[in-house]
Amino acid sequence: MNDADEKRIAARLAKTLAMLRVRNTKLEDQHAGITPVGRTGDYSDVMVIDAEGREMPWTEVSHLDDETLRALMRQIVNRLYTFHLMADDPGLRETIDRWVAAAGAWDDPEIDQGLLLPG
Repeated sequence: MNDADEKRIAARLAKTLAMLRVRNTKLEDQHAGITPVGRTGDYSDVMVIDAEGREMPWTEVSHLDDETLRALMRQIVNRLYTFHLMADDPGLRETIDRWVAAAGAWDDPEIDQGLLLPG
């Protein structure tokens, strides 16, 4: 297999996995709702007021509490686990085939240099 084919296959797999294992998860719950209006482009002009009356810049507010992040990560790990164990299951293959086209419309992935650094 040549380098271009390998990259094309890896890109398709990465986008499909992201769609099936990450996009359609509890992350969608966090994405749902009203998006604040900001005029600076980075939301630094948007403020959040909590139940104790504290006013905080949107850019400094945690958007996922610990329990929500734990639940999201559990769901992603479970979906990855299921994918790896059940990749040959006809029902899973049908689901994958249904989402490949949608994921294919996403931008092509790039190498994440941060992942390659010793940590």
